Amino acid sequence: MKQLLIRWFLILTVVVITVMKVKGQATMPDVLIKNSLREQLNYIEEHTRIYEDYRAIREDMFQKIKGNVSDTLSAVNRKIALLNKTKSALNLTIDSLMTNLESTKTRLEEITRTKNSISVIGLEINKLTYNKIMWTILAGLVAALLLGFLVLKRNLSVMFNTKKEFQELKVEFESYRKTSREAREKLTMDHFNEIKRLKGG
Repeated sequence: MKQLLIRWFLILTVVVITVMKVKGQATMPDVLIKNSLREQLNYIEEHTRIYEDYRAIREDMFQKIKGNVSDTLSAVNRKIALLNKTKSALNLTIDSLMTNLESTKTRLEEITRTKNSISVIGLEINKLTYNKIMWTILAGLVAALLLGFLVLKRNLSVMFNTKKEFQELKVEFESYRKTSREAREKLTMDHFNEIKRLKGG
């Protein structure tokens, strides 16, 4: 009876260890689920053994990587197809824009040829010459205006100085007139006193 219990215990232990080992093998590493394809291949390379030039890999891991490679290739192919479609659309847009550009260049050259001159008083004058004449006239007017301003400023300064000198001269003249009158009055009084003294004497 005791031997039977030991046998059942050993069988049960072997079954539990086998189940745990199988269960441990069945779990898929996170690297093969979440990481990039390159990292997955690196993981397989690091965690598998080589035996007689053959690499031993679990079937579920092989199928997972195979699916991941297939999914990656499908995604890349879809991206390539989308990029090719976008490239075709962009090429059509570029062709259309180039056609419009050529048309615009042709129209611009035609307009430039026909509008290279300007009519002034019935005379056709080259625009470059016209612009030079206008800028020369404008520069002359600005110079005349500046010269007129400087002359006006100078005249105002002269007028202000003359007015100031006139006021000073007026004050000086009033002072001279007052002094002169007082001197004349004094002279008259002295003269009158002298005549009076001569008559009295």
